[in-house]
Amino acid sequence: MIDETFHLTPLDVRRYEFGKALRGYDPERVNQFRDQVAEELERLSRLNQDLDAKARGFHEQLRAFRERDKAINEALVSAQQLRTDIKEQADKEAALILREAKADAERIVGEARSEIRRLQDQLESLE
Repeated sequence: MIDETFHLTPLDVRRYEFGKALRGYDPERVNQFRDQVAEELERLSRLNQDLDAKARGFHEQLRAFRERDKAINEALVSAQQLRTDIKEQADKEAALILREAKADAERIVGEARSEIRRLQDQLESLE
């Protein structure tokens, strides 16, 4: 298992001193490998920093997209409410216009009937 509290830096690798032993490892090859490990740690560290920066950028974009989505949804709800209000107002206006038209029609019909009665009376008086 890997201990999460153990952090090895490239500098730690470069400064580590291996003890000397009889018939031990070739110091030049150990130093060469130590340099390769340190360079790889540096590369991975830079890569990790780049990925962290990208992740922060993606999180910021996600936050902005969520805010836009919320604003769009609010605008949609407002538009739907406005549509409902306008339709209700149009229905009320249509009903009012219809009532006025019926009243005008009844008035005109009433006037026409009165005129017909008057003309019939005139006709009878002339006959």
